[in-house]
Amino acid sequence: MSGFSPDQAGAEVRVSPNFGPRVGVARPDMIILHYTGMKTGEGAEAWLCAPESQVSSHYLVHEDGRIVQMVRESDRAWHAGKSFWAGVTDVNSHSIGIEIVNPGHEFGYRPFPARQIASVIDLCRGITARHPIPPQRVLAHSDVAPGRKVDPGERFPWRQLADAGVGHFVAPARAGGKPLLAPGSSGSAVEKLQSMLSLYGYGIEITALFDQQTSTLVSAFQRHFRPRRVDGLADRSTLDTLSRLLEALPDMST
Repeated sequence: MSGFSPDQAGAEVRVSPNFGPRVGVARPDMIILHYTGMKTGEGAEAWLCAPESQVSSHYLVHEDGRIVQMVRESDRAWHAGKSFWAGVTDVNSHSIGIEIVNPGHEFGYRPFPARQIASVIDLCRGITARHPIPPQRVLAHSDVAPGRKVDPGERFPWRQLADAGVGHFVAPARAGGKPLLAPGSSGSAVEKLQSMLSLYGYGIEITALFDQQTSTLVSAFQRHFRPRRVDGLADRSTLDTLSRLLEALPDMST
């Protein structure tokens, strides 16, 4: 492909060779947000367009707010890796991937600049206007690949996106107090927690035992929806926030 017209007005185009056709999906129904986790935005952009990298995303948003499109929205970019959400195992075929320039936890994780977030919001609004993507399927890489990935991380302003009409979010309950459920806990309360996480979309085996898998999933949930304390322990705040998110799901409110 020598080039294409951007799907998002105002985006620059730099074509990545790392893409293919969507499999079994006519149109994307998820957005997955990442951070680049590299020292520079220029380095990340080059890597996403390098044939040898075998990775790509549809978009890259630089810290100065510039948006670069590398794969057409109609095509399948290679950004999610081994992932799962709400029964979907081929997340790449179902999603549009957005890489957000930030060095990440390895190279000096820092707040995302306001102009960068403004561009992310505009981009997500454009994508959801073009495709049938419900708010609860605007997700973090860490949601669909918990334990393997932590991006875009606890500094990402999900509440700001939700206030602008992007994504699904409720004000988290105040963190504090002893955990109600922790590694070693078992029984119906753990089974209910695991069932709620599964119902929201996370890939978890319901065992009624608070094992390492459960702690990893709780951490992923907290990183997105209760980022003030990410510890993998199910305190009252975590349980309450998860319960209210389920109640607020558009397709579960009737």
